[in-house]
Amino acid sequence: MPAIRMVIVAGMARSYNLLPGNNNKGIATMSGRILLIDDDDSLRRVTEYNLTAAGFEVITAASGREGLALFGEHDPDLVVTDVELGDLNGLEVLAAIKKQAPETPVIVITAYGTIDLAVQAMGQGAFNFITKPFDRETLRLSCRKALEMTELKSRNQVLAEEVNRLSGVEGMETSNSVMAELLDKALRVAESEASVLISGESGTGKELMARLIHRRSNRREAPLVVVNCAAIPDNLIESELFGHVKGAFTGAVANRKGRFQSARGGTLFLDEIGELKLDMQAKLLRALQEKEVQPVGSDRTEKVDVRIIAATNRDLKEETTAGRFREDLYYRLGVIPLHIPALRERPEDIATLAKHFLKKLNAPAGVRFGPPALAQMKSYPWPGNIRELQNAVERACILRRGEEITPGELALTGTASRGGEGGGLSLEIPPEGISLEEVEKELIRKALVRSGGNRSEAARLLRIPRHVLIYRLEKFEM
Repeated sequence: MPAIRMVIVAGMARSYNLLPGNNNKGIATMSGRILLIDDDDSLRRVTEYNLTAAGFEVITAASGREGLALFGEHDPDLVVTDVELGDLNGLEVLAAIKKQAPETPVIVITAYGTIDLAVQAMGQGAFNFITKPFDRETLRLSCRKALEMTELKSRNQVLAEEVNRLSGVEGMETSNSVMAELLDKALRVAESEASVLISGESGTGKELMARLIHRRSNRREAPLVVVNCAAIPDNLIESELFGHVKGAFTGAVANRKGRFQSARGGTLFLDEIGELKLDMQAKLLRALQEKEVQPVGSDRTEKVDVRIIAATNRDLKEETTAGRFREDLYYRLGVIPLHIPALRERPEDIATLAKHFLKKLNAPAGVRFGPPALAQMKSYPWPGNIRELQNAVERACILRRGEEITPGELALTGTASRGGEGGGLSLEIPPEGISLEEVEKELIRKALVRSGGNRSEAARLLRIPRHVLIYRLEKFEM
């Protein structure tokens, strides 16, 4: 029995016969639905047999009008039509098909092949023009190529839709006026070459915003290279950004390009830029000013053409005042500042985003958030912002017992939530009393865990200045 491999792309099934046989001369065959239109009964039957033997599903029509009717009924993947059909001209059939379904390939065959006729057919969108008499393999090969082209276009369309889903506006839907204005501003600056500084709390979608700007820029065909400055050790960050030459340091066994070189012609996204040390900030500033980098261990510089988008969850203006961030680098990066509001500042978007994540997670049809769950989501402060919301939706999809998601399945009840108008915490003091110092230490511990050890973010979560948090850490010897 021949081995069959099924491939499904964009809803279109294709089967490939991978073993050679008498009919295909060892060439893999691609199945697809072909509409064959020819008023010559004997030639139509022979052609139908040869195409069917090659693995194609064939629908036949004896006239142009019958062919157009069958086309609308069966939606074939490919049309093969003669020019002389008795009622309609084959070129008229071609024009009608292209008007109805421009992406469907059409192969035109004729016994009266002339250059003018071929040019006319190809000009109207024919995939190929074949003159009679032709051997069976010529038509089979042309059909395979036409279907491969259609499959490739479908695949490219799916990939383009996925790129737009990941890097377009989708996932940043908003009913909030501030957020809408921010998106409009981002789209307007995307086509410029200006550096962009995106600020906002962790989880607000800073990287998604950067991808949106790159995707809508004139550099969209070049790469977007992402660097998380907080995730790279201090002793490796220079090599990571600028590259190094062989022997520059222990372990440098070969020349290596840096992220600047990898992003040449495109966009370099420097996430968590506020985590860079001052000495590295100076080197980055020079690279931005001179538009050139010097690999570690090299005495030569390399010109680089990149657009910089940086992001931070810190207040860089405050950091410059405290001497932890260079003021000249701050102004170099922040030509266009974009601040993404926290999710709690735009509660009208919570339900829309939650439904978006349900769709993204391919939740079964009918799964929805019940009114109590929606009310709970709107009252919850979302310290982790959109990232936390996505996690909560995914968790609820897994834990749900029915189609309507309940507050218990969201599992937000054990976390601090906004109370009444004062926004206080709902805390109970046990009969035996409680140590205020221990409560404070526990809250600090939880804030540090949630922020991944980032003290600036932990201070923001606790709604205290950073220096106050540092004082308490020293006081409690934490």
